[in-house]
Amino acid sequence: MTLIKSISGIRGTIGGKPEENLTPVDAVKYAAAYGTYIQRNTTAEHLTIVIGRDARISGEMIQSLVMQTLIGMGINIIDLDLSTTPTVEMEVVNAKAHGGIILTASHNPKQWNALKLLNEAGEFLDAAAGAEILLLAESNDFHFADVDSLGSRTTKTTAIDDHIDAVLAHPLVNLPAIKAASFSAVVDGVNSVGGIAIPALLDALGVHCTKLYCDPTGHFPHNPEPLKEHLGDLSQEVIRAKADLGIVVDPDVDRLAFMDEKGEMFGEEFTLVACADYVLSKTPGNTVSNLSSTRALRDVTESAGGEYFSSAVGEVNVVAQMKAKKAVIGGEGNGGIIDPNLHYGRDALVGVALFLSLLVERKCTVSVLKAGYPVYFMSKGKIELSPTMDVDGLLRKMEIRYANDKPLTIDGVKIDFPEGWVHMRKSNTEPIIRVYAEAKTQAAADEIMLRFSTELLQEAN
Repeated sequence: MTLIKSISGIRGTIGGKPEENLTPVDAVKYAAAYGTYIQRNTTAEHLTIVIGRDARISGEMIQSLVMQTLIGMGINIIDLDLSTTPTVEMEVVNAKAHGGIILTASHNPKQWNALKLLNEAGEFLDAAAGAEILLLAESNDFHFADVDSLGSRTTKTTAIDDHIDAVLAHPLVNLPAIKAASFSAVVDGVNSVGGIAIPALLDALGVHCTKLYCDPTGHFPHNPEPLKEHLGDLSQEVIRAKADLGIVVDPDVDRLAFMDEKGEMFGEEFTLVACADYVLSKTPGNTVSNLSSTRALRDVTESAGGEYFSSAVGEVNVVAQMKAKKAVIGGEGNGGIIDPNLHYGRDALVGVALFLSLLVERKCTVSVLKAGYPVYFMSKGKIELSPTMDVDGLLRKMEIRYANDKPLTIDGVKIDFPEGWVHMRKSNTEPIIRVYAEAKTQAAADEIMLRFSTELLQEAN
């Protein structure tokens, strides 16, 4: 499989041949390209990069290759070892480092890994920086340090604790009320770093935590994408434990989903809706989500007197739009919460704390909370890409076919209808076209998704 190179990083499956998969050769090459980019774009004499990884099986190998490559270029490393993506992002700022790399393939299965690349603000590189790094990787124009100028490696074991302390100090997190509520929660950490970070956060919040798959071995017990069809064990454990809620994160803890006290999904799309509802009640303002996210955020924002804006898919795009529109909260419908009061990155830890603050304020169960939000249903499909498929041409045909509906084309093609929408786009993380649809009923959403998936396949053939 060809390496996927996008704003979401350098991603591929472990093993095989260079440039077809993520091999040690590729890890070294792209780490060197990133190091060269940092060297060329800063005037600092001594450079520091923060490195962390999720718990997937290949992580230690890939991290070692990346770190030693950068050390060989004369760059100093702060090694967080097992760490969440948002923790690495925050540590870049805390350490006044010049960038960061997270070794994680997010929601992808265990055979995948990736290099996620950060700038000095602890935010993902934009498209221009990513393009520069890809050119550097192809040029092999790297300069390594002599023996007296090699970089150094410093380990830090308290970064997750620092992250939790920052969440507890967040001005909108109602720590005393959460502690007084004596909540109970079941946490599915998918045997990755969420199994370290989320239980530690809940302990600090005074929440009784039942751990499910919280041993960070990297052997994912189910598909690691936090979707309903993968979470039967969590549902059963919430019911068995008579817990107030279930909490599940992806392997690097930038996606968050909840389960209600009945073992039913709150819906990953509504993670952002609920957190935004709480933030907007305290600090009215604007919100941002990507084109593939639920309309419910727009509804909640407008009810609170704010204005909703959309962006292309990808954290860097959401962040750029949030800054442009001075949004008080934003994120992605896949359960990604971005709260600028903490940092500009998707962060499941702050999402948990904001959600519990809302729950304790409303004095209701999770199921009752969900029932109070606008009713929308989403259907998510995908079309596998063949190497010969002209994806851009295919999406252009759909744009032309539905020109009268004035489709948005900042990221694939999104078509809004009075009672729903469909969004067709090439994935940043997998060799697929994603087809997402939303409507007022599940049947209607499924119908829209299947209709446009069929039309795409017909155009492709």
